[in-house]
Amino acid sequence: MQTAPKKVVNAWAMYDWANSVYNLVITTTFFPIYFLAVTKRPEWDNGESVPFLGMSFRNSSLYDYCLAAAYFLVAISYPILTSIADTRGNKKNFLRFFCYMGAVGCSSLYFFHGNPLWIGIVGLIMGAMGYAGSLVFYNAYLPEIAAPEDRDRISAKGYSMGYIGSVLLQLIGFALVLTMSDAGDATKITFLLTGIWWFGFAQITFRGLPAVEKGESKKVNVFTDGFKEIGKVFNEVKHMPVLKRFLRGFFFYSMGVQTVMLAATQFGSKVLGLPDTNLIITVVLIQLVAIVGAILMSRLSARHGNLVVLMGVILFWMVICVAAFVTVQYKENGGSAEMPFYGLAIAVGLVMGGIQSLSRSTYSKLMPETKDTASYFTYYDFSEKIAIVLGLFAFGYIDERLGMKYSVLSLIVFFVIGFVWLYSAQVKHKQAQAAV
Repeated sequence: MQTAPKKVVNAWAMYDWANSVYNLVITTTFFPIYFLAVTKRPEWDNGESVPFLGMSFRNSSLYDYCLAAAYFLVAISYPILTSIADTRGNKKNFLRFFCYMGAVGCSSLYFFHGNPLWIGIVGLIMGAMGYAGSLVFYNAYLPEIAAPEDRDRISAKGYSMGYIGSVLLQLIGFALVLTMSDAGDATKITFLLTGIWWFGFAQITFRGLPAVEKGESKKVNVFTDGFKEIGKVFNEVKHMPVLKRFLRGFFFYSMGVQTVMLAATQFGSKVLGLPDTNLIITVVLIQLVAIVGAILMSRLSARHGNLVVLMGVILFWMVICVAAFVTVQYKENGGSAEMPFYGLAIAVGLVMGGIQSLSRSTYSKLMPETKDTASYFTYYDFSEKIAIVLGLFAFGYIDERLGMKYSVLSLIVFFVIGFVWLYSAQVKHKQAQAAV
């Protein structure tokens, strides 16, 4: 196949520009800080716990559980949604639907003041579902618009545009916080702007992406056939030694990667006690470094191979987790955690975008030639979202029982298992090449 015209590729990449503001502003920077601040109230056990649904939670753990619930709802709905999109040829319509759901969810956080809690939790869940739900249809476009040899480059372009766009809105929000007299009001305006940004720039994507042809006309039960498709892909993958091992590794290292990315601001705020302004600046730094990291990893993969580079990156993630634990220990012994945290931020930025971009393009290379790309990417995204659910739940549970520093350290287990499976995939890949 040939890569689509530049106009189509740019329209596809523009959706990263549009929706990445959610990932940065809502789940990474402003909302975690804001949520922890407005739910720390003297009447709620001096801020140590938050009442919700008749139970009491640590506010950081409640945040993790809510995100996990959102991703779980997305994961179980993926097969149904993909079945509808495949049989009716309306992939773009579902991309649009989830985009609008996420944009409304982000904007609704403008009305969240801490109590009642449900406003913030519903807005958070809507945003997460909109973001994650749209990505399965967005990702499924990649093999349809890019030739195999161009997928690493185009995937990296999407992530890079996402980081640039999200940093721009991050800087706007930061300027509002610095210039407005009420930092809380400035933060809420930033939530509103996030929804408007997501909605507005996505229109470029919707105008530029081609319509998807309908599949074969046949009667389907969308509530069961989607899960049958997942089962079909699972059975097909079982007979693909390299892809099977890659997906198992991807599942486990995603539990670690995604949890670190979603919980990093909580860690800096609650465990290390860094000022909010410093955290916002740090996250901007992470995004800027991530642009370089995504491009660098794309070039390294062209020279050394995707699986080898992914294994090296996972080893780097393990070092980051150990360093984070040591940083907390150092702070507890009277040291300053500020400079070590900045070092951790740069390290995370280098490998954050690259591992996502390279994972997506590696999967698109390893999957078989098929017109049923949506089902294969549903399987991919289903695996990732279940990994996020389990990772966030484990992180929140360990946080409640032992403290967040042990939650971070425990993530190494996921990275180790992921590394072992990727190494096994690399061995099988070499054996397959030698047999040709």
